[in-house]
Amino acid sequence: MSATSATSCALPLSLGPEQEEQEEQEHSETHMSVLWYAGQLAITYYDTEDCSVYFMPETPDNEDLKLLQKVIGELNPQCIVTSAKQDQNIAKFLTNLTATDGDKDMRKPEIVLFPNIDFGLEVSKQRILSRQFPFIPSHMTATEKILYLSSVIPFESPLMIRALGGLLKFLDRRRVGVELEDSSIAVPILAFKKFVLSDTVNMDQDTYCVLQIFKSDIHPSVYKLSSGLKEGFSLYGILNRCRCKWGEKLLRLWLTRPTRNLTELNKRLDVINFFLQAQNHETVLTLQNCLKNIKNVPLILKRMTLSNTKVSDWQALYKTAYNAVCLRDTCRSLPSTIELFQTISSVFTDDLHYIANLISKVVDFEGSLSENRFTVRPNVDSTIDEKKRKLMGLPGFLTEVAQKELETLDSQIPSCSVIYIPLIGFLLSIPRLPNMVDKTDFEIEGLDFMFMSDNKLQYRSARTKELDSLLGDLHSEIRDQETLIMHQLQTRILEKSEVLNSVIEYTAHLDVLLALAAMARENAYCRPRFTHRHGFHIKDGRHPLMELCAKTFVANPVDSGEATRRIKIITGPNSSGKSVYLKQIGLIVFMALIGSYVPAAEAEIGVIDGIYTRIHSRESVSVGLSTFMIDLNQVAKAVNNATERSLVLIDEFGKGTNTVDGLSLLAAVLRYWIRQGTQCPQVFVSTNFHSLMQLELLPDTPLLEYLTMETHQDGEELIFFYQIKEGVSTISHAANIAALAGMPAKIIERGVEVSELIRNGKPIKCLDHPAKGDRMEKCKSVVEKFLSIDLDDPQVDLEEFMSKEVLPSAASVL
Repeated sequence: MSATSATSCALPLSLGPEQEEQEEQEHSETHMSVLWYAGQLAITYYDTEDCSVYFMPETPDNEDLKLLQKVIGELNPQCIVTSAKQDQNIAKFLTNLTATDGDKDMRKPEIVLFPNIDFGLEVSKQRILSRQFPFIPSHMTATEKILYLSSVIPFESPLMIRALGGLLKFLDRRRVGVELEDSSIAVPILAFKKFVLSDTVNMDQDTYCVLQIFKSDIHPSVYKLSSGLKEGFSLYGILNRCRCKWGEKLLRLWLTRPTRNLTELNKRLDVINFFLQAQNHETVLTLQNCLKNIKNVPLILKRMTLSNTKVSDWQALYKTAYNAVCLRDTCRSLPSTIELFQTISSVFTDDLHYIANLISKVVDFEGSLSENRFTVRPNVDSTIDEKKRKLMGLPGFLTEVAQKELETLDSQIPSCSVIYIPLIGFLLSIPRLPNMVDKTDFEIEGLDFMFMSDNKLQYRSARTKELDSLLGDLHSEIRDQETLIMHQLQTRILEKSEVLNSVIEYTAHLDVLLALAAMARENAYCRPRFTHRHGFHIKDGRHPLMELCAKTFVANPVDSGEATRRIKIITGPNSSGKSVYLKQIGLIVFMALIGSYVPAAEAEIGVIDGIYTRIHSRESVSVGLSTFMIDLNQVAKAVNNATERSLVLIDEFGKGTNTVDGLSLLAAVLRYWIRQGTQCPQVFVSTNFHSLMQLELLPDTPLLEYLTMETHQDGEELIFFYQIKEGVSTISHAANIAALAGMPAKIIERGVEVSELIRNGKPIKCLDHPAKGDRMEKCKSVVEKFLSIDLDDPQVDLEEFMSKEVLPSAASVL
């Protein structure tokens, strides 16, 4: 005789406390609402990754809508919502946005038009105030809720409020992220966050591409070929030492938004400087260990709003809150002069203690793991404790009941047991006897046959019915009460979600700056100094990517003045390092503009408002333009938009067309900037058009400086020093470069010969030209054939003779 208890699993298997949480990789989408009126632009967007609404207060934007274009290029939204009654400029802009091919990595957004009434100011305000947000405590009155939201959302920006109202209307209509949920469940909005682009340095996609700031490669895993790309060898790839997901996201954001806000840049550099000091190494390790346990809080909060929380989510949230408290306590011991440490010390409130203690007191992690569902600790609810005690004593009690049942059964039945099945109740289980063949044989007096399983017959008896009435469905009742407690716990945590959003925001800052400090320490980077003058002074600058893959990298200086040497012409043989030098300048300046240390011995960076490049020609098939036209477009952007505070990098412009035309265009562009005087941008141009100097196409001005890459000719071997120096190179050394590339020697020899003939103004002779004696013999043969004709003979067809005899022979001679 025995007693057993059968249970069923209601939730999927969760991870154990010692295992790393496997966070779901959800596809992130961005949905944007845009309004432009009277030169003012308002943007709001919803990010499904962190379930937050971001808003940009009304910002001036011209009729060309360049600011809007930059935001769209950065966010790559799935949908853009706007009013059907709109200005002609934005209507044309959105039409062109969906019509052009653009970048092959950029998807075309869906344009959604709503009636203008849906963007009404009062309608939008009512839509915001009437919505239930999980981060607002439920006990707040309507007036308190309005005051709370007013502290988060700038209601004094009417255009932005209208854009936000339209976004909320779109989210409710599309039910973004909750398409399969009950209609009573709204799209979760866990926070409102502000973003500003007013101090952003202007850089287009071509500049990001040629400087290799980002680079996407196809994922090597066959299982991920269709799911996306991985980061290749890029600046983002080498700087990304982040320990948590939100640090990686913020680092990418900083790279897409280089800033000229010197106050913000120096704040970042102060933190990196602190982390690089030897006495702070233990502090750095402590912070890094805590950051590893900061989990995907927005995803957990989203699941809480949808009542779909897993056991692993409670474990992750507890780890996050606990380690956030550790981060706060560590930062409180650090210098308060550094703003980030002071902010973390004050923003990470005791609500984190409250959340961590609440979870640890309520959630039974060990029991949740064994039962694959949410369970509560003892002494949380006395009713649950009593029912669990009954459930724990049930096996012994059921054994006694089974013994009494066996005494009343037929002596042919050798054994029996009483089992408990959730949702069914208590049953008497009897083994099937050999004489029990048909269903009629299963009938036993005093017992109600229920079903057969595993060759055992299940019955209800008077005692099992009595057990059902006395003990009830314990499993279901315990589960229902624990689920109720889980919902209460979720509600309390969601009311404190503001501090969790702050944790994600500021731990991301801490994570990025720790990553930048680690890179600076490993590669001997220096802190850049910012100045309000125009120009750069860089000592021993290095290319951050090239130095990692080259055995020896030669550092080079950059010295560009405010009133002199603003335009630099760089010459030198191919493969001498001109292009690397240009990219090196761009990358050092760019890294300074994100608040990073830079690869140099010293760096002084002047005011920068934009970086423009013409270095590599983009792929031209998808855009329907010739390579030279793309080059012209890139230079045109620099000519039309660069100011005295801009950096312009041009490599080999003009080589895509006729030499004379290309040279003329390059000279014209440079003369245009020279005429601007000290108002011209900082320009670095590399070229192999030696005629630019030989023909003196540019005026003699202190704005110009000529540089060259140092080389040495040792017999037939060309030695590269990769060192920049003053001067002009007049020889391209194309033959030496061709030999290094593996070109056959005969072709190189003939190339040198033809080059010398052209340079000296002499005629070029064909290599396969027939000898003079052979030509004479052929000429004689043609003359003899012609003289042998009797022109008076009427049978002679002179036209046929000329076409078949004379002309072929003459052609071979000529």
